[in-house]
Amino acid sequence: MIPTYNCSNYLREALTSVLAQDLGAEQMQIEVVDDASTDADVRALVAEIGKGRVGYFRQERNVGSLRNFETCLNRSTGEWVHLLHGDDLVKPGFYKEIESLFQQFPEAGAAFTGYLHVDERAEVLYPNDPLLDRPGILKDWLNLIAEGQRVQTPAMVVKRSVYEHLGSFYAFHYGEDWEMWVRIAAHYPVVHSPRHLAKYRVHKKNITSNYFVSGQSIRDIARAIELVQDYLPADKRKLLYDRAKRHYSRYFARTSDMVYHSYHQPHQALAQAKSALQMDMNLTTLFFVCKMYMKLLIRYRFKDMQQQQPAFS
Repeated sequence: MIPTYNCSNYLREALTSVLAQDLGAEQMQIEVVDDASTDADVRALVAEIGKGRVGYFRQERNVGSLRNFETCLNRSTGEWVHLLHGDDLVKPGFYKEIESLFQQFPEAGAAFTGYLHVDERAEVLYPNDPLLDRPGILKDWLNLIAEGQRVQTPAMVVKRSVYEHLGSFYAFHYGEDWEMWVRIAAHYPVVHSPRHLAKYRVHKKNITSNYFVSGQSIRDIARAIELVQDYLPADKRKLLYDRAKRHYSRYFARTSDMVYHSYHQPHQALAQAKSALQMDMNLTTLFFVCKMYMKLLIRYRFKDMQQQQPAFS
């Protein structure tokens, strides 16, 4: 199931990566769920690439990412559900590896592979942090995932029965996937293959980037940290709560640099770093708060010097 919104420049590559591994209509449903995109004629694009093999559903109006994901789940018919965002893609062998994982470990409620962060041109930036050296059930996965995000959506496949049991994505526009992975880990074993068979695209125009600029990302994560406490063993909640706070504090402090330089939002970068410090006081976050203050100070001094220079000499 491929949720998409205004990412037609990448959708062609996403569809091509899936169709290259097509198991046939009897074994694999492939459908694009379009959240009323305005950047292109997505129906025509799907028809061109899919040649009748790929289904298409368009929302009557833009309903937002959460409701679009829910539509994907409701329209899915398979035993295993893969939500592949329209700007991400999978490498050859992804679906065979997932099938192998579920067959070897039928008790697992979800399975995911290793993945790569890639840029706008699908060139590799860096891989995920290693979790296992060979395929298997993740030990202490609930504790690990409750501390912070360890997997990106294109790498994850969830049994349909698990979504039916636990429900859909909800509550947040940023961090909704992390909350779901914690929810699943609290109820089911999760199996993992270290092979890097999915690609998570990092670019300035994706939904995640918009949430960084608006500041919604850190607000949503703060709420998500509170919510997932109900999924955790009572004797570990305090420890995992503090670790999650520290993990995301450091993460948002570091990414304040990205907000400053890549998105050209210096004041939002400072606000993000300060909010990260409020989440947890630690040396890493404090360093980035000071760094943002210094950058803004130098920026203002430079502007003052420019304004004081005579127009002619």
